Order: sequence, then C-alpha cells, then structure tokens
Amino acid sequence: MEAAPTPAVTPTVAAERSRLARWGRCFRRTWVQACALALLGFVVRFPALQGELIWDDEYLVRENPMTRSPLLVIETFRHHLFLDSSSAHYRPVQNISYCVDYLVWKGDIYGYHLTNVFLHVASAVLLFFLLRQILPPLLRQRKHSGDGAGRVGLAGAFWIALLWVVHPAHSAAVDYISGRADSLAAFFACAAWLLYLRGRGVTRRPIRAGLYALACLCGLLALCSRESALIWVAVFLLHLFAFAAETPRRKWAIVAACLCVVAGYLALRALPEGRQSNPTTARSPAVVRATLMMRALGDYGRLLIYPANLHMDRTVVSPAELLGNAGWRTAVRAEYLSFFGLLVVSALLFGACWKGSARAIRAFGAGWFVIAFLPISNLVELNATVAEHWLYLPSMGLLIFGYGCAAELRKSRWAFAALVLPLAVAVLATRSYVRSEDWLNSETFYRNSLASGASKPRIALNLGLVLTAKGRYAEAEPLLRRVVAIEPDYPIAINALAHLLYREGKMEEANKYFAESAKAAARTRTEYPRTWIAALNVAHLRFAEKDVTGALETVERGVRDYPDTWELISFESELLRELHGPQAALPVVQGFAKRHWWHAPAAVALGKLFSEAGNVVEAEAAFRHASRLDIYGVEALNLLALMEVRHNHLEAAFATQGRAVSRQPDQPRQYLLLSDILEKMGRTAEAQAALAQVSQLSSLAGVEQRVN
Repeated sequence: MEAAPTPAVTPTVAAERSRLARWGRCFRRTWVQACALALLGFVVRFPALQGELIWDDEYLVRENPMTRSPLLVIETFRHHLFLDSSSAHYRPVQNISYCVDYLVWKGDIYGYHLTNVFLHVASAVLLFFLLRQILPPLLRQRKHSGDGAGRVGLAGAFWIALLWVVHPAHSAAVDYISGRADSLAAFFACAAWLLYLRGRGVTRRPIRAGLYALACLCGLLALCSRESALIWVAVFLLHLFAFAAETPRRKWAIVAACLCVVAGYLALRALPEGRQSNPTTARSPAVVRATLMMRALGDYGRLLIYPANLHMDRTVVSPAELLGNAGWRTAVRAEYLSFFGLLVVSALLFGACWKGSARAIRAFGAGWFVIAFLPISNLVELNATVAEHWLYLPSMGLLIFGYGCAAELRKSRWAFAALVLPLAVAVLATRSYVRSEDWLNSETFYRNSLASGASKPRIALNLGLVLTAKGRYAEAEPLLRRVVAIEPDYPIAINALAHLLYREGKMEEANKYFAESAKAAARTRTEYPRTWIAALNVAHLRFAEKDVTGALETVERGVRDYPDTWELISFESELLRELHGPQAALPVVQGFAKRHWWHAPAAVALGKLFSEAGNVVEAEAAFRHASRLDIYGVEALNLLALMEVRHNHLEAAFATQGRAVSRQPDQPRQYLLLSDILEKMGRTAEAQAALAQVSQLSSLAGVEQRVN
C-alpha cells in the first residue's frame, strides 16, 4: 500500500502561520511583556482611581502635617506613621511618598490613587525582571536542556507576575491609599535584589561597589516603607544559601551586608519616642494559636484560588464556639478552613519533595510562602487574625510554587496550559475590576464590607459616622446603638452615639453618653486610637451651653492625659483667649509649637496670638515659618499680607499675596485680597484685572457645580 500523500500547505495557510510566528516572537520580547503587565495592571484598578478618601486616608492624606513640605523629609524619620495614636508603625518612606504626592498633585485625590496603582504595577514589572533572572537557573540545574529551560523560565516569570498584578486579594494594598506600604516595600525590595544581581555581573570594581551600595540603600528604603520588608531579607537569604551559586565566603559577606542594613533600620526606628503597644488580653493557649494558624492558612489558600468573598476586617475566630452545643455545631462547620489549611500544607510538602525537573522552583516557592506566612500565621498575636493585604508578599511564593508544578507538564499538555492561564488572568482581572469599585466612597465601602461579612464593630461604627455626617440620623442611630451594645467600652462608638443624639436634640441622653465616653476613654486610652476626642466633644458641649469655665476645666484635664494632641491644645488656647485675652493663651500654643516645630497649624495659631498681642516681629516670623511648612497652604500668607497692610507695608503685602496667588491660582479669594492691596497702592487698572479674574473663576466654579 502506498502512503497517503501529505496535504500541501497553501500559500494562505503558510502566510497565516508566518504572521502568527512573528506575533509570537514579538510577544516574547521583554519590553512587550513588561508593557502588557503595566497596561493590564492599570486597567483592572481603573475604578479605584475615582475613589474618595476612606478610613485612615482622612488622617494620612488630609490631616497629616508631616506631608506638606519637602523641608520635613528628614523630620519624618523621627516619627511614627500615626502621630496621635498608640500605633508603633514606623514607615517614614510611606509618609515621604504622600509628601511627593502633595508636591505633584496639590492634594488632588485622583493623583494619590494613581501613585498607588503605579507603585503596584512597577512592583509587578520589577518582580517580572527578578524572576527572569532567578527562575531559569533553577530549571537548568535540574537537567533541562539549556535553551528550553531558559524559555520555560522566562515564560513562567511573565505569567507569575501577570497573575500577581491582577489578583483581587491585593485590592486593600492598591485601591486603598493608606495601604501603599506593601507596594513601596515590594518595589524597593525587588529593586535591591535586581541591583545586587546586576552588580554581581559587573567586572569594574567602582561600578560594582556603587550598585551594591544602591542595593543596600533600596533595602533600607524597603524596611522604612513597611516592617514586613524584613521578610524580603529572609527570602533573599533563602535563595542565597539554598539556590544561588556563590562561594561560602561571598555568601557570608552578603549576610554581613544584610545585617548592616537591618542594623541601620533598627537605629532609625529608635529615633521616635517609644510607644507602649496595645495591651493584649490573656495570651491564647498554644492549641488555640495552632488552630487559628491552620484556619488562616486555609483562608489565605482559598482567597488565592477562589477570591469570591473579599472585605476588610476579616477574622478566623468563631465566637460561636462559646455558645454551647449550637455554637459548637457552627464552629465545626467553620472548620473547613482548617481542613483546607491542611491541604495547603500537604501540597507544599508534596511539591517540595516531588522529584522532577522543576523541583528546585517548587521548593523555592514553598520556602518563600512559608517564610512570608509565619509572621502572619497567628503564632504571634497581632491586631487581627487574617488580613487580605498581608497576602501581598506570600502570594508571590505560592504563585512560584504553582508555576513549578505546571512546569512538569508534558509538551503535549502545554496547549491546555496555554488555554487555562489566559482564562485565569481574565477571571482574576474581572474580579479585581469589580472589587475596585468597592472603594469609590466611604458609604459604599462600609456597606459592601458588612454585606461581605466584615467581622469587627468598627466597620458598622464608621458607616454610622458617615450616615451621621450626611444627616441621615434615622439610619445611623440603630447602627450606633448596636455597636455600643456589642462594645460597651469602645469610647469612639459611645462618643459617636452621643454626638448623633446631640444633633437630634436628645440632650439628656446625649449628655449621659458623653460622660460615659469620657470615662471609657480614661480606662481604654491605650487600647484605642484618638480617644481624646471624647474629652474634646464634652468640652465643646460645655462651651455650647455657655459654660466656658467648665469647658476649660474639661479640656485641661484632656491636655493632661493627651499632652501632644493639637486639637485639645488649640481649643484650650481659644478658651483662654476668650476668658483672659491672647497673652494668657500664648504660653500654651508657644510651648506646643516649640516642641512641634514642624506643625503648620500650630505656627499659624501662634502668629495670630502674637499679632493680637501687638508683637509684630514675632507674628511675622511665625507666619513665615508656617508658610514654609505647607508649600500650598495660603492661610499664613493671607494673614501676613493683611498684617502688612495694617502697618502700611503695601509693597511687602503685595509680594506676600502674590505668593499666595501662585500657590492657589484657581481660588477667587486670593485675587480678591490681591485686588484690595493693589487698590490701596493706587494701581487701579491692575486691581480691576484682579477683580475680573475673581468673576471669571467664580463663573467657572458655578458651571462645574451645575455639571456635577
């Protein structure tokens, strides 16, 4: 029998195959893959760019005095992230990033969100370049053919980075402005690792030393971005000792360099005044911590594979366990997380021990995940049992492990992988896009979090505060009453309910809760942040009742308990000024401003008091100092210009108000003040031009308001 003839390839088919081959070669180019990562990373986070300030954003972005001037960059290293809480977070680079945002975007929240997305995408691109260098050698040392192993390793680097950049579990680290510490740490840590690898291949000593120095600097910046960057150091050392081809002498030299970087970080961390960490309740028994660890592992594994139920304030604690037989049945049903955690452990152990061409990659990925998981595993008690943004670093290791498993597929099944991977990316990207919409505004965020199963009363409290601010008292009251019933010692919740009742005109009940809030704050001020607000609100209540002396006594007690809280100091000075004049208020504000030279509102208040007391020289110095502490703030310049006008220093007033106009060129009030100064100088035509600018800006503002 004659063999059947091979079908001829038509010119059309041949041309199509050639076109596909060219597209394939183009997509394998490094810059094309990096651009694809960046593009998709931006697209899936697009809804969050329109988001408002949520939760901690209000303080870190809007109220934070450390982010208003480049002059404060060095001072930032002397303070914790939150200035007025017991939190011991030391993240100066995060504060500096907000300062850069303020400098570039002038307070536009869209720009802050854009920076968050950029940092996340840049971290993914750097991770891609990092994996391109560390994965192929692991495959080659498992007897792959050199070229084939290299191609497989490079493809794996792209798909790992792509799955990571679109994964919805990272929403809290990207869509939430205050969550950018994870991205900052990842960005600088990947940069440090890449600089080290680049320096290793350079023969010229000065250049190599410079690259190593930059690597150490980036490592230090990563640590100053977030404490979890210490995990990056541990992962780097794991790769160095278990997988890198370095001489023992060189390895120990690298360890010494890492220790120097960590020592430098610890020295910087010692600069702020020590803070007492929140006291914990009785330490959980070992068996409870082990159970929580397995549940957390199960929850994290489920989120990475099936991220369907995403929200802030997650927990793996089952309070129902304490409620008798019915509670135990509920707890047993919840133990599927522990079972899933056991499956994750089994998979990691089996994959690391399974002999195959990609065993080294699986072992590296499993080691990466374990090192990153242990600090958040509940073996050490933290302020939560689980948190989605804690997956930012461990998820990289688990994806590397998954790639190591997929790399064992036979060539005949690569077509299947080529179909599954794009589908997985599409599903995760769609979920991320939908999840990003949760961060559009505070009410949407809190409602969706509660609907998804957020566990802590503070979510309901924050929703109640939002509804109260919008005047929707009928919706807010039952919510706040429920929070107070659940957490009767939570001063912020009690104070919120009291404030709501005060607005509703229920004065007797409001007074009762204000008093309870003050008592609860005295008992729990080391457990909750911003408990000073209870004393401030009681003082304001006394002041509204025309009891100025009682208000002063209340706020003075608050100042004794919270001596570095500007809101209390400011109100105390106002009361003293009303009772005894500016001279009585001066020592209070002057003492605070001296201790906190970087605090712009305190410098403005000091200038006002000096001006009222007739001390022109000191007032001018205070206003000029305040103007340097906020590069776009105009209050100090406006007050200085008005003071110069009163003393007939018109040329100086004109120059000062000109600076204010340059800072806020779209604000009609600035041109109005400038016009008044020009009129007094006899420059009528210029004054009329400034007034015309006021009319034009007011008209534009009216059009924008009608459009919105």
